[in-house]
Amino acid sequence: MRTALKLLAALAALGLLAGATVVGFGLYNTSARQGHWPGVGAVMHTTFKQSVRLRAPGEEAVPDDLAAPDRIALGALHYQSACAFCHAVPGIPRSATALSLNPQPPHISEAVQAWEPRHMFWIVREGVKMTGMPGWPADGHDDEIWSVVAYLEAVKGMTPEDQRALTGARLGRSGCTACHGEGGRSTNSFVPRLDILTSDEIVAALSHYSAGRRPSGMMQEVVSRLDDEDIADLGREFGAAERPSASLPPGSDEPGMELATRGTASVPACIACHGPGRQSGAAPAPAIAGQSRDYIAIQLRLWRDGKRDGGPRAELMRKSARALTDGDIEALADWFSSLDQVSAN
Repeated sequence: MRTALKLLAALAALGLLAGATVVGFGLYNTSARQGHWPGVGAVMHTTFKQSVRLRAPGEEAVPDDLAAPDRIALGALHYQSACAFCHAVPGIPRSATALSLNPQPPHISEAVQAWEPRHMFWIVREGVKMTGMPGWPADGHDDEIWSVVAYLEAVKGMTPEDQRALTGARLGRSGCTACHGEGGRSTNSFVPRLDILTSDEIVAALSHYSAGRRPSGMMQEVVSRLDDEDIADLGREFGAAERPSASLPPGSDEPGMELATRGTASVPACIACHGPGRQSGAAPAPAIAGQSRDYIAIQLRLWRDGKRDGGPRAELMRKSARALTDGDIEALADWFSSLDQVSAN
């Protein structure tokens, strides 16, 4: 037994010495032009697959609206901007630079075939070490990730014509209208309307994204290509100098209206700052009336869960949203989204 233990100890010492020699003298060639030693690539790929399957969330985490066209469209536009450089899109080959990476990023049409939505969610959120695949830039913004996953799931049966219908050739700064619509009049339920915001509110939001004070994996990617002058130009292009007008509708017994107009002991009346019918002297905040139901609900959950920041009233919003139940959020989203908002443009 002692002899066997001594032999194992000696082998372990030799292994450590060999490893230290390879590292210390640079014997392992890290050039991207050279492949791994035999077997290393297979071991790493198997480790990756098993790691994803072990850690991915359960089926219950997949949103019921994963196949919603608005989700797929939003995910497609973000993918086109942030991911297509490496993985390409249906009908378009990978670039020569992408093909020179080691390991080589798979074409998206092939990459999605082996994975379920819950697996793709984990990969997009966490990224993959030693591959160049980054994790999602904004912690806690799972809804953004699910929109990308919705697109990736749709890719499994997507033709090049389907891809062009989703994104066309819309890239760069002009891509603002791809998500937010012409003149900022978005019809995508997961994207805010800009036409009912002021220029100053749009500039403030973009500045908060740029500084990292308002996390968003999608918007932080967009603003990374903008400077202060671009941000000011976009504020002027999509916003208005004055707050758009909107009047408070007649009373009703809707729970959303009751909560929005009267509040509770823990939740101040939303309309006091956001309108419509904003109280005189109250600190003005961005308009909510006329925004889509999905967008309002998502933002309220982010505030409640401590995942949203930005602006001088951030602490007030966090305290107010902390007391909201899921039912409260749904009721507020239903009521505000049902209101007509006069465009600022």
